[in-house]
Amino acid sequence: MKFLADFFPVLLFFIAYKLFDIYVATGVAIVATVVQCAFSWVKTRAIPAMQLVTLAIILVFGGLTLFLRDEQFIKLKPTVINWLFGGAFLLSQLIGQRTAIERLLGGNLTLPQPVWRRLNLAWTTFFVVLGGINLYVMHFFDRDTWVNFKLFGMIGLTLVFVVLQSVYLARYVTETQSQAE
Repeated sequence: MKFLADFFPVLLFFIAYKLFDIYVATGVAIVATVVQCAFSWVKTRAIPAMQLVTLAIILVFGGLTLFLRDEQFIKLKPTVINWLFGGAFLLSQLIGQRTAIERLLGGNLTLPQPVWRRLNLAWTTFFVVLGGINLYVMHFFDRDTWVNFKLFGMIGLTLVFVVLQSVYLARYVTETQSQAE
């Protein structure tokens, strides 16, 4: 459910773009992200780090888009966010006791350390590749195609990646549950 909530601003951006234009859609995405963070704060008295990073990036890149009337900034936002997350995941691989993915999912899963490290590298790669695909679509396709890709392509690729990750993890979850019984 949280996965879908994270795409709430993207969905509203898409709808506003289809009804109005990219500048209205950018404003809607900014407001939606602020509301999303406020909701997290009211609900848990905390805002997850990934949401804070996303908020900062949308405020900067969305603000530049609106202020300069240049859509290239909002089109760059997904690449910047994905590459920042990819970099953070990679850095966690090199520094610290636990990887980023272990910090995010460790409360729900018990996995051997080498599996956490492979999973973390898979997420690192996914974020970097997704950012690169966004750049490709941004530069070689029209705005409508990019907006459609932002919603359907990025969510679709993320869902496929999560399903593949779940298939990979299934054998470890089963082994862990069997050992616990």
